[in-house]
Order: sequence, then C-alpha cells, then structure tokens
Amino acid sequence: MPGPAADGGKEPFRNAKEEIGAGAGVEGSEGGGGEERPSERPRRRDIVWRNVVLMSLLHLGAAYSLVLIPKAQPLTLLWAYFCFLLTALGVTAGAHRLWSHRSYKAKLPLRIFLAVANSMAFQNDIFEWSRDHRVHHKYSETDADPHNARRGFFFSHIGWLFVRKHRDVIEKGRKLDVTDLLADPVVRFQRKYYKISVVVMCFVVPTLVPWCLWGESLWNSYFLASILRYTVSLNVTWLVNSAAHMYGNRPYDKHISPRQNPLVTLGAIGEGFHNYHHTFPFDYSASEFGLNFNPTTWFIDFMCWLGLATDRKRATKLMIEARKARTGDGSA
Repeated sequence: MPGPAADGGKEPFRNAKEEIGAGAGVEGSEGGGGEERPSERPRRRDIVWRNVVLMSLLHLGAAYSLVLIPKAQPLTLLWAYFCFLLTALGVTAGAHRLWSHRSYKAKLPLRIFLAVANSMAFQNDIFEWSRDHRVHHKYSETDADPHNARRGFFFSHIGWLFVRKHRDVIEKGRKLDVTDLLADPVVRFQRKYYKISVVVMCFVVPTLVPWCLWGESLWNSYFLASILRYTVSLNVTWLVNSAAHMYGNRPYDKHISPRQNPLVTLGAIGEGFHNYHHTFPFDYSASEFGLNFNPTTWFIDFMCWLGLATDRKRATKLMIEARKARTGDGSA
C-alpha cells in the first residue's frame, strides 16, 4: 500500500496519454521520483532528505501528542478516532478495493465520499496510490515493487519514502493501463485539487470541529485529531507493506511473501488477510472470512444495502479450497 506524499513539486495534471507516458513518481511522492542508482544500498545523494526531515518531525509531533491525551475532552478523543476510521476507509474501501482492484462498483455519491476521505488520509492522490499499488501487485517483491519487502522491514515500512524510486518502479509503472482511473471524473478532480483538499480534510477540518463544537483548545485539537491521528493511520497502512509481508502464515500460497497477520487486520480494519488478498486480489472482501474482523467489508456491504455500491466480486469456495490444496502451507 502506498504512503504519503510529502508534497513539494507535484506533477501538473495531465490527460490520459500524458499520464501513461509520465509513469510513476515525482520527488516527494512515494519517497521521491528520480531513479535509484543500481547499487542496492542508496548513496547519500539518493536519499530524499526533505522526506526524512518531515517524517521525523511528524513522528516527534505524534509522540508529543500522547502527553495531551489526559488533558483533552473525551469528545475530542472520540472525534480523533472517528477521523481515523474515515481516513482508513478512504484508503481501504476507496483507493485500494475500489480504484486499485475494481473489486466492486460505486455510484457517484459514494465515490465522492471516498475521495474526500482519501484526501483526509494524505497518502497520495487516488490516481497515484492506485497506479503504484497495481505495480506492487504485478511485480511484488522485486525491484519494481515500490516497497519491496525483500529489502527489509524498515525499507518496506517507511524507508522506501526516504529514497528515490528504483528505476524499475518507474519503467514498469509506465507500462500499466491506467485509463480506467483517468476516465473517472472524481479521480481527475481530486488529483487536480489534491493539495488544497489535503490541507482542508487532513488538517483544517479535524482541528476546527472540536474547537468550534465543544470548546476544545486548538492546540489539543490540532495535535490529537490531526497530527496523532495522521501518524497512526500512516503506520497502520505501512504495516500492511512490512509486517503483513513478513510475519504470519500462508494458507493460500506459500510461494509468495504476503502473510495472514491478525494484528495488522485489527489495525487496518480488515487489510491484514494479505496472503489471501495477493492470491485473490479481485475479491472485494480481501478475505475468505467475509465480515469477520473486516470493518471495510461491513462498510461496502452497507453501501450495497443502501444502493450505493454494486457488483461485489468474490472468490468461490471451490476456488479457494482448490488453491489452498495446491499451493497453501497447510495452515488453517
């Protein structure tokens, strides 16, 4: 799963042909946009120091935020958690299961809601997130994988944001078909106005609501509902790239790195069934177990009940059992 854009020089919006030719990444998005040199260990000039500094400051701010928790009103803490859930849905139900994998269809009101929630997540716009996630699936655990887990836990968790993209990520990204993303006016609109939408949704709205509605201090509101919530949501997403590619069992395909990781599942509202997901990436539930420990699936099913989502794709029981027998590691 892609991470945040510490934006500083985002590419202007292009039409479909220009986007396809431009391929992946600019400096500040996904850990920088230039090519990484052939050597596996980055040299000093390959490090994106701006991202290192900004991420360090963000995590220091989050650590300070912990001191403010006892001083904040309970409603502020509940609001911060609510914002976390919105943030997570913008990534899991939005950029991931809808736009990256097309595992279900969403009507315009739901797509708008998910795009707004995705801006609150501040993990790159929908187009860039989805494009790089498709590269991750197609070339998983190779140099074309933006957060290749074979390079270690730190790299796959956050280190990939600190260095320029490997040239293979850029080259393979150019070859993917992303016309479906660019055909969606919601994706185009969010990309065009991404910077302002991030400022408003990731920082301004979470900060102002507690201050305006129940008199919380701006200081507490900013650090708890914006900085701490944002930092936690980033790390939960990154754990899918790191921990869920290293720790856990592989009941569906023992020949790939992604694992079933219950702790990641709890934190990432259903995204930790990762061996299943990489085996059946088209499945809207990203899990064999449907609603169990999968709030994202609950949300999509509820949207279907409301008539805002349709055409949920599922792997059949026969397909799952046959795959487990053929390539699974024998675990439950």
